[in-house]
Amino acid sequence: MFRPLDRFQRVQPGRLSDKAVALVVKRRAKDVGLDPARYAGHSLRAGLATSAAAAGASERVIMSQTGHRSADMVRRYIREGSLFRGEWTDLWKKGALP
Repeated sequence: MFRPLDRFQRVQPGRLSDKAVALVVKRRAKDVGLDPARYAGHSLRAGLATSAAAAGASERVIMSQTGHRSADMVRRYIREGSLFRGEWTDLWKKGALP
């Protein structure tokens, strides 16, 4: 997904290292006023898994995209992504909660 650029901004073969991706994510988080210590390259992987699950993708499809080997690990992302759905958020949307 992320490829290096040379000094003339030309795309280079290969991929960025995990550390380089983490630096890009941290820099962009800081640029938009977020705490860069809370974000890393892993945030992209977690976000993909969470969004895919919320959109109804199967665990098998999510695992094939993210490279997870364990359905248990993917389920952790799915569960975390489900925290903000359900009864209490329905009540909040209806104005029943402050």
